[in-house]
Amino acid sequence: MKRIPPRPDIGHLKKQAKELLASCRSGDPAAFDRFRETLPAAAGKSDPVIASLGLRLHDAQSCVAREYGFASWPDLQAFVLARQALSTDPARSVRDWLGLVYAGDIAGGTNRAWPSVAARLLQERPGLLGDDPHLACAAGDEALLRRTIAREPGWVHRPGGPLQLPPLVAVTHSALVRLPAFRERLLACARLLIDAGADPNQAVGSRWPPASLAEPSPTSPLSALYGAAGQNHDAGMTKLLLDAGADPDDGESLYHSLENIACTRLLLQAGARVAGTNALCRVLDFDDIEGLRLLLANGANPNEAAADPAVADAAVPLLWAIRRRRSLAHIEALLAAGADPSASTRDGTSACLLASRFGLPEIARRLGQAGGEPRLSVAEAFIAACARADEAEARRIRAAQPRVIRMLSDVQLRLLPELAAQGCSDAVRLMVRSGWPIAVPGGDWNASALNQAVFRGDAALARFLLEQGASWTELHGFGDNVAGTLSWASLNQPVERGDWVGCAEALAAHGLPPAHPDPEGPDSVIVDGRRMRFSEEVADFLLASAGPGPRPDR
Repeated sequence: MKRIPPRPDIGHLKKQAKELLASCRSGDPAAFDRFRETLPAAAGKSDPVIASLGLRLHDAQSCVAREYGFASWPDLQAFVLARQALSTDPARSVRDWLGLVYAGDIAGGTNRAWPSVAARLLQERPGLLGDDPHLACAAGDEALLRRTIAREPGWVHRPGGPLQLPPLVAVTHSALVRLPAFRERLLACARLLIDAGADPNQAVGSRWPPASLAEPSPTSPLSALYGAAGQNHDAGMTKLLLDAGADPDDGESLYHSLENIACTRLLLQAGARVAGTNALCRVLDFDDIEGLRLLLANGANPNEAAADPAVADAAVPLLWAIRRRRSLAHIEALLAAGADPSASTRDGTSACLLASRFGLPEIARRLGQAGGEPRLSVAEAFIAACARADEAEARRIRAAQPRVIRMLSDVQLRLLPELAAQGCSDAVRLMVRSGWPIAVPGGDWNASALNQAVFRGDAALARFLLEQGASWTELHGFGDNVAGTLSWASLNQPVERGDWVGCAEALAAHGLPPAHPDPEGPDSVIVDGRRMRFSEEVADFLLASAGPGPRPDR
């Protein structure tokens, strides 16, 4: 592993990544070796195969980060920025470090935790936290906690430290528990606090905006258990709290525990109720049949209407499973638990018909057997053919009824962006070629198919839609256009290995105004008169595509 320089410069590290990518593209064997040794996608592959992967700057950045011992480029970047902050503003150093240990709902803000970065900084500066026992909770310093409790037993009940956290909340929400080097230490601290009388139901109000550290939400308490089961998904910490009497029905833990079925199982065994949590629809967001069966076996009502507005149109889990295009096994599990096969959406669309609309003929047949299969109208037969990407059948229907597109309702037309959101690119292409209105909004955030494609980093589909007349100016439900979607998605990368540079290339070729350097700093660019932030790779492309001219060193 390379040693990171004492005063690392993010600009120099970016340059290293660009030089590595250039060497790879020129066929340098040493560059292929570096990718092969560090990048999972290149591991064990020959030079010609690596060359054919179409590696981009983010792959080279990942390689450089791993060479320095970081899991990703964002981790390396966060470390460099945090280390610079420690040097330039020591007075804020501890507060900044806590922002790496805790997510924004605890630290105040919208950030996620960066435990590996926090650990690396602590390793470099072991005296950073001093002898503050609340900071010791974050880092798992059991010895300091023992001395504090021996001196002042009542301390275990009092909030304190820069984030005003009760000690047990400070321990269980610490993201350092995700690292093997800290996990046992933090478990020991939690056990010590409980043995010393700390209430296992300690909680704080959420600090997620519009709430803040100064004014936590009075209606959104975040418990110690939520930190263990819902944030850090640690089964050992979850069991420790439940055994000590933590309330499993805290309003957050069960819903958020579903990313680790072991935590979910512990909560249910402790008496957590599924009703009213939206957990059943949430588990259908994942392709997790075990989690679904576990909730159903523990009293989940498969006909409970969801309270979440995002789920409201689908109303019940069976319909949500169809919208999420889950398997026949998921549907069978819901039906076996008593789901009503004749359930319908608010506009009266039956579950069977909804399955046809989403290109799930096997599920439509199964629901038809259980609840009566409706005869498909010409319009519905056309939709079903498009959704399952059956071009021959779609053409046959359209030839027999040339006005079929005009027969579709607004609800039916929304299927184009719905299917784009689920990655059904073949169906979307067929719909568009068949004359479907291309800018119709739909999906969870009322966005056009182009917005959905760019969100997913599906450059090929984005390019197709633009070639067919889609526009970067199309708005989505949060009031922004496709440039805003590209901004958010390129920074947050909601889909693994999405190609947001490819999306930027497609947008730039179809009317997206050129980007210009932001005179106020290198972290943003100006697009169409707006200051916007993109991933470095996307911003570099947008600036380069604008042609020559002065620009900041990125």
